[in-house]
Amino acid sequence: MADSGYLRYVALGDSQTEGLGDGDEIAGLRGWADRLAEHIARSSPGLLYANLAVRGRLAGQVHAEQLAPALALKPDLATVVAGLNDVMRPRFDADEVAGHLEAMFAALTAQGARVATLTFPDIGQIAPLARPLAPRVVAVNSRIQEAARRHGVVVVDSSPYPVVTDPRIWSADRLHASPRGHALIAAAVAHALDLPGSDDSWTRPLPPEAARSRLRAVGTELHWAGTFLGPWLVRRLRGRSSGDGRQAKRPALLPVTP
Repeated sequence: MADSGYLRYVALGDSQTEGLGDGDEIAGLRGWADRLAEHIARSSPGLLYANLAVRGRLAGQVHAEQLAPALALKPDLATVVAGLNDVMRPRFDADEVAGHLEAMFAALTAQGARVATLTFPDIGQIAPLARPLAPRVVAVNSRIQEAARRHGVVVVDSSPYPVVTDPRIWSADRLHASPRGHALIAAAVAHALDLPGSDDSWTRPLPPEAARSRLRAVGTELHWAGTFLGPWLVRRLRGRSSGDGRQAKRPALLPVTP
């Protein structure tokens, strides 16, 4: 095997793993999973990588649509990140979400893959209007960690580090990481996997920035609500998803160029 020990990496998940916030629909999306694959490829030049993630998918949809194709690719490394879309839906069941995640953990590890996952940050610190959802995030995070322990899954727990709620690592919609944020997530997963060339520098806070006035802060919240929250709510009321009609961007294992 190559130095990193991984030759076939498959990513499962939703928009964050697909790479929204890092690139665009014209030039293409990059995202933390692509960045992680590039990191692995530096010491494993023969790495093959597939990304099955599709935006808007709930944990149950990731389980139903992506697990079987992932198993068919026989990865030796897989990342499974889903559940935040469930947290934001009116009907939310933390046990149900965790059940889908655990089923994926169990199937992938049983086939011999090393599996990594993430917990979610306090979204109330990223978007104050989302503070009522904070208990849901705590509930799903605790269940992710319990399920991961049962199956030997690597967990990147970002909650102790203030950098994960720094606005500068989030895109304007506050739902997806910015390019800087995707780079941070990739670095965090690489560190958790103890990949060559990884370290804990991702945990350090960004340099201080000038404080915003209260008036500017309120204006920012109103702009976010009108530009991003409103359209998101309209889609929910209409029973639509941003991922309707979309397919995975990289469904087959392909070589990675660092």
